Amino acid sequence: MDKLGVGIIGCGNISTIYMRNMQNFRELRLVACADLRPEAAQAQAAEFGIEALSIEALLARPDIQIVVNLTTPNAHFAVSHAALSAGKHVFVEKPITVEANDAATLVAEAARRGLKLGCAPDTFLGAGGRLARELVDSGRIGKVLSGTCFLMSHGMEHWHPDPTFFYKPGGGPILDMGPYYLAALINLLGPVASVQGRASAGFATRLVTSKGPMNGKTIDVETPTTVMSLLHFESGADIIFTMSWDVWKHGHPPIELYGTEGSLRVPDPNFFGGTVQYTEKGGDWISVAANDRPFGKPNWRAASWAEHMPSQANYRCLGIAELASAVLHGTPHRASGALASHALEVKHAILKASVEGGEIKVTSRVERPAALSDTDAAALWGAEAGAMMEGSAR
Repeated sequence: MDKLGVGIIGCGNISTIYMRNMQNFRELRLVACADLRPEAAQAQAAEFGIEALSIEALLARPDIQIVVNLTTPNAHFAVSHAALSAGKHVFVEKPITVEANDAATLVAEAARRGLKLGCAPDTFLGAGGRLARELVDSGRIGKVLSGTCFLMSHGMEHWHPDPTFFYKPGGGPILDMGPYYLAALINLLGPVASVQGRASAGFATRLVTSKGPMNGKTIDVETPTTVMSLLHFESGADIIFTMSWDVWKHGHPPIELYGTEGSLRVPDPNFFGGTVQYTEKGGDWISVAANDRPFGKPNWRAASWAEHMPSQANYRCLGIAELASAVLHGTPHRASGALASHALEVKHAILKASVEGGEIKVTSRVERPAALSDTDAAALWGAEAGAMMEGSAR
């Protein structure tokens, strides 16, 4: 078997980029999709030339080996557990589950069944993340002592057609966007040992201004929209970690790391490319673009973006392709359920610390994923789609 069949459950906003990218990976074949809203599944099936099925029928298909779970967060556990019970490998959108104990249950269930469980984000496997990892592993900035990590904006109601779930329990910036930043940090520094934190909601309601059925409607905010924390890593590094949807504008880079021999700026972990910057002790910033590496070329832009905003590298599905390769070749996979489960425990520890105060220990541990080489990354991309690696903006 040189390709694994894939079925997607959940045909919402994020499913399009997955379906579009999937056809370009060497060892993946998109077979079918399903959604609780049959019309949503039928629309995606018609656009991408696949079958629209019920969830039960999709899980029963013998030609589907991997289920990609793109449902809303509150459904992640039930759908992923059903897929594992059906004997399927699973890749789930972030967060892996809403509750940390549910994530641990999925990790144990996959191990018991001898199945692979993967979870977004896979962006740390992109060119920007790999380049940053190379600089850390080479000792270019020495031992990392401290750093900062910021995601700050004014939320999702300006672009998402139905942003309601972002402001309900299971949403908020810590669970929705935190996974990108935590996965990047764990890939660079290893596991988190303890946290301190504070959380708040800056606005009681949100007015939806995006196009769609929710335009002009108001959402009651029921989850923290600013979460500030101090992460202590097992390596000894201390990172200031802030996720907020209460900020109109700021000037913070996404991630900066401060080492004994210099400093490092990591590109936005929401995307796969970008430019890495580092210093040699107190010298000027040295910029290294990742555009010429596999999965670094800009190839996508959101329809809502202003013309002056640059296109970005968006190769969602890279983690699914890496999981498929691990299945076919009997190797570990990197965007793993174990990594996502550890990150989820960290996020819940931060929220707990924001209520109880003090320092909260993180009990789980996870190995840093093995570094992904450019050669191995490129091998995941289909030869017939090689020209896309040169980056054509959509």
